[in-house]
Amino acid sequence: MSYAKKRPLDKLDISILRALQRDGRISYVDLADKVGLSSTPCIERVKRLEKEGYITGYHAHLDPEKLGYNMLVFVEISLSYQSPDAFMKFSEAVRQLPYILECHLVSGDADYLIKARINGMSEYRALLGDMLLTLPGVKNSKSYIVMEEVKESLELPVEYRKG
Repeated sequence: MSYAKKRPLDKLDISILRALQRDGRISYVDLADKVGLSSTPCIERVKRLEKEGYITGYHAHLDPEKLGYNMLVFVEISLSYQSPDAFMKFSEAVRQLPYILECHLVSGDADYLIKARINGMSEYRALLGDMLLTLPGVKNSKSYIVMEEVKESLELPVEYRKG
């Protein structure tokens, strides 16, 4: 991705980013009022933050349980061998799986950490046995079924850093 040349974020930019993280549907009038700007300069700043890649999109946060995804699992995946080709094949294949919310190449005992939302134990068995363990290069897995979600947030701790 190529973004326009970035200038350092100032306090107003930080305020805008914080407000938009909390409410991506806030009107420009309300956003401008919240950060202490008039509408036109506020809109210009938001457009610049989008153009420079600080804001990459706007999303609705959905309730997984209301949609039938009442089980959250994390799965560690270890590959049979580690090579750029093995990582590429696994990454391409995992991107095609619908229940996978996140997949990260990690350091440590496992090669990947996967976060998935499913509807119960039968879908978990299908996810693990029919999908994850059949992906290219998978040697083994270790699963963690979440009993309670203590904290989940998409908000980054945006801070003003002078200079």
